[in-house]
Amino acid sequence: MSEIKTLYVLCVEPGKAPEEKAIGADLKSLQAEVGGLIECVYLNDDPGTILVCNEEGKLNGMEMNRRLGDDIICGPFFLVRDNGEGDFASLTDRQVAEYKERFAEAEQFLDYEPDAQPHMRFITF
Repeated sequence: MSEIKTLYVLCVEPGKAPEEKAIGADLKSLQAEVGGLIECVYLNDDPGTILVCNEEGKLNGMEMNRRLGDDIICGPFFLVRDNGEGDFASLTDRQVAEYKERFAEAEQFLDYEPDAQPHMRFITF
């Protein structure tokens, strides 16, 4: 019987302060944290950190959570570390402190936010 690995992540829910949490590293546990299919977003300012959110958060009308650059993440998300070998790893203490501060304030959004609308970008060659 295989042992389920535990990840120590930072969960961020709409309207709430970030919370440290232990979750399973299996796909079912990861999807349960975001309420559906997962999408991994590598953060430009810290390439070793991954924001994991619901791939269909905007399409499903999930509550707006936090701004990320020119985009708005809808629904809950969590932050995890890339172990450099294609797997998730627990955040370091430094990363937990940094992202607790970065996402500490629950953001206020307008009733209509263009960045929260589903969109597609087509790139042709």
